Amino acid sequence: MKKTTCLAALGLIPLLANPALAEVRETRESAFAIESVVTTSATPAEVYAAIGKVSDWWDPEHTWSGSAKNMSMDLKAGGCFCEALADGGSIQHGRVIYAQPGVMVRLDSPLGPLQEMPVTGVLTFKLAPEGAGTKITMTYRVSGALTMEAAKLAPIVDKVMSTQLTRLKAFGDGLKAGK
Repeated sequence: MKKTTCLAALGLIPLLANPALAEVRETRESAFAIESVVTTSATPAEVYAAIGKVSDWWDPEHTWSGSAKNMSMDLKAGGCFCEALADGGSIQHGRVIYAQPGVMVRLDSPLGPLQEMPVTGVLTFKLAPEGAGTKITMTYRVSGALTMEAAKLAPIVDKVMSTQLTRLKAFGDGLKAGK
């Protein structure tokens, strides 16, 4: 009990439950890079299609509208990773800059509070066959005029993005399980 209490106080229990292998790869004064890796039972083609169904797996806690159902992503170069707002407004979270079915999706995407900063965020989902499933390697590289120290910001972003990848993995596994 005491160990659980200490872990909870440090905010580590969600990390222990998160099956994504996550890592802050690099921090510099005005940049950071994170990487997370998971394996899903879904095929690369299924995972690629699932990425485009972002409303089915994105964590609603990390939306402006409070509902992932308002999220969309058009899997083609120039495609919008967008969110609709109830008042008719909208948010562009990113723009697809590379889309190769079953292989990779890359976005120019300064997410969340990074949108307020003059930064570039490049989010990549690289897909590779792994047994009967797919290894998904997600990297997120951010650089520019950060308004918070990169060494402090990177672990926060890493936790949020690792959660998103874990949810994508679960969605992919659900596809194979017929859920």
